[in-house]
Amino acid sequence: MSDYTPIPTVPNPLSAQQLAWYEQACARIDARRLQKLLFAVTDIHSPTGLARAASEFMVGHLGKVGFNSRYMPMTETSGNVFAERRGSGGGAAVMLYSPIDTHLELDEEERQWTGSKDEADMRPRAQIVDDWVYGLGASNPKAMVATLTEIATALVESGVPLMGDLLLGMGDGGMPVDISARQHSGMSNGVLHLLNRGAAADFAVVMKPWNWVYHEEPGMGWFKLRVHGTLGYAGVPRGTPGFRSSVVPAADVIQELEKWIVEYAERNTSGVVAPHGWISGIRSGNPERPAFPSAITEIFFDVRISPRTSPADVKAQFAAFVADLQRRRPDLVLDWEMYGSVPGGTTDEANWIVQSAKRGWEFIEGRPHGKPDLLGGQTDGAALRRYGVPTVRIGWPWPAQGATEPVAEGLGGMGATYIPDLLPCARKIMYVLIDTLTRKREEMGL
Repeated sequence: MSDYTPIPTVPNPLSAQQLAWYEQACARIDARRLQKLLFAVTDIHSPTGLARAASEFMVGHLGKVGFNSRYMPMTETSGNVFAERRGSGGGAAVMLYSPIDTHLELDEEERQWTGSKDEADMRPRAQIVDDWVYGLGASNPKAMVATLTEIATALVESGVPLMGDLLLGMGDGGMPVDISARQHSGMSNGVLHLLNRGAAADFAVVMKPWNWVYHEEPGMGWFKLRVHGTLGYAGVPRGTPGFRSSVVPAADVIQELEKWIVEYAERNTSGVVAPHGWISGIRSGNPERPAFPSAITEIFFDVRISPRTSPADVKAQFAAFVADLQRRRPDLVLDWEMYGSVPGGTTDEANWIVQSAKRGWEFIEGRPHGKPDLLGGQTDGAALRRYGVPTVRIGWPWPAQGATEPVAEGLGGMGATYIPDLLPCARKIMYVLIDTLTRKREEMGL
């Protein structure tokens, strides 16, 4: 359990003029326009490393609604969106950020392990049903792309005089994947590309599921644990000298590992982060040669990493687990490696952007923010924070309830969006923009 106690929200209500501007801007938020854009961007298939078409579409759209926008290529098939609307000067630069790539491709090979049965949220094409939009990534990340764009569009249309600069960033490579065939796209490579190429902001706002304000997020660690045996043959009896299965002992290792992951999460929970983890898969043998038991069974898994725990420390914790397991089970032959890591990131809870977001949340919800549900989901927000950009995460209720079409179990909701769920979050983010972009830098401690 976390001993986290939130600091009280610092009172700093909008002035009468700011409140008038806020209402003026919110009045321009158009749910139908948001839905239409969400349908359009969801209908452009954009798995990690293949988001060029979706990014170029958003660059064109943002140019039409009043932004200086440009496409920032990373490879032939991958690139980012960066758009800017400059204020009169003397204010802060605030970036609204979202990834634009989807976590799956859903080609025939992927359907073999995802269990997809062509549910509405697992199709790489969009569908509108009443107030719903369905399709791969329609909720995460495309709903964020569309909502942040609608907020920015409404603010521009409202004519509110801004001192600060409004930026929008949309990055490919935001999913927690590593696509080796596409120059290892994923693991926040897009947002890092943006930040290294001129997307400089004083503050950032990340929209992501769950109806809370978060000032920090976890990183992640990827591990492979190998159980060694010998190559075998199905025709020999058990007890044959020299043969040692790698597959059967792996079942015991999996149970031990599952117990360790649960204990790891409990031991490393702190702040608003509960660093959960799951065994993701097992790989062993050759299905074309089932008569020959494999000499190696490989178990791979992801554990999340608290902002107060380094990837190296997590690596050491896992090394201690393996050493202890070997002592208790000298019959096991094990080796392991950490093959991926992303550190967590945190922003001072007293920072202007976090406090502004909490004031906006409380303004809409009509109640104190309090202690949020503990967080295990990783986003590009951690990278923004590590690069020195104070960042806040604001969300909406997820998954959406009452879907009109069949959606997948487990991750059901990643591709199902109920438009009315997005609107309170849009108004909370608009509050942050009015609160921040209509002030001088000195008022925010810059």
